[in-house]
Amino acid sequence: MTMKCAIAAAGSLALLLIEAGPAEAAAPLTETNVNKGVVELETMGANGASVRIGEDLANVIDDGATRRVLPIVGKGSLQNIIDLKALRGIDIAILQADVLDYARQQNLFPGIERSFTYVTKLYNEELHLLARGDIKTIADLANQKVNVDVPGAGSGITTRRLFGLLRIQANLTEDDQGVAIEKLRKGEIAAVAFVAGKPAPLFVGLDGKDGLHFLAVPLNPAITAAFVPTRLTAEDYPGLVPPDQAVDTVAVGTVLAAANLPVLSDRYRNMVTFVDAFFTRFQSLTEPGHHPKWREVNLAAEFPGWVRFPPAEQWLQRNAPVASNVKQQDLKTIFSRFIEERQQAAGGQAMTPQQRDELFNQFQRWQSGQAR
Repeated sequence: MTMKCAIAAAGSLALLLIEAGPAEAAAPLTETNVNKGVVELETMGANGASVRIGEDLANVIDDGATRRVLPIVGKGSLQNIIDLKALRGIDIAILQADVLDYARQQNLFPGIERSFTYVTKLYNEELHLLARGDIKTIADLANQKVNVDVPGAGSGITTRRLFGLLRIQANLTEDDQGVAIEKLRKGEIAAVAFVAGKPAPLFVGLDGKDGLHFLAVPLNPAITAAFVPTRLTAEDYPGLVPPDQAVDTVAVGTVLAAANLPVLSDRYRNMVTFVDAFFTRFQSLTEPGHHPKWREVNLAAEFPGWVRFPPAEQWLQRNAPVASNVKQQDLKTIFSRFIEERQQAAGGQAMTPQQRDELFNQFQRWQSGQAR
């Protein structure tokens, strides 16, 4: 990766940190106000990070009287698209970006770009390939059973795309991932492929005593062009990844999408209130006690090819001076982590702290020039 590319790519990782407003007194729920301000959010499966993300949003936004987020556990990105378009009551949903691309390329839902808007890009979700002991490399999965979660989950689409690029012909199964883990332990399948933000609850608590381990994904040019290169570390999964033996893998983006609601409807007004509270209180989500994936989110990042929910776009325009006031140390930490992970993935020589500081200074000058 050239220095210019690294700088440009790192720009999209800048966190948008907005000071939270004073806490509001919560009024007790009654039969008359229980439906007031409710926004229904569909997450992906319970084995991934999105359920915790939904819970975090609910805890930060709910005020007990005028705002409430109701998380609903979905079956995965592809099913979430259908639900966002047609299921009664679903206002917003968390979707995998590559699944949206797949749905558009395959014309699964004609006119999908007009079916909903997006509120913000979210975090990256990592592909985990957990294999039994005798499977040493990803190539060993040829002609083996690999579970990719239930039908409609994004893991299947991501895995098929990856295996296609690697020319791996595997027998993909579609069991619930909890069931699949037990089959993996018994040796009935070779691996479990699961796309989820790390650390994923599915793997927390597992250890390598029975031979289970994560497989590395070869980061060749075709793979890095199609996915985001990243790593699984011992910090993420202390029982499955040995110290100083990080596992190369890939990640895909996620987005918070909004249903196409009538502008004058109560649900639309509830969404306007949700966006204002979410964006205003965003900083609190990046603090300890919430899922670490919030620290990857840049509310102002664009999602090319899709239209942002108008009230979200308007909020960002109104608050542009505040949104640009990024905390220096947070941005520098994220920038350094970005450079380190990309260099490790590419097998390049690590930068010295002085080189990283100089590159960060160049990034700041580039960012200021872009702002002008």
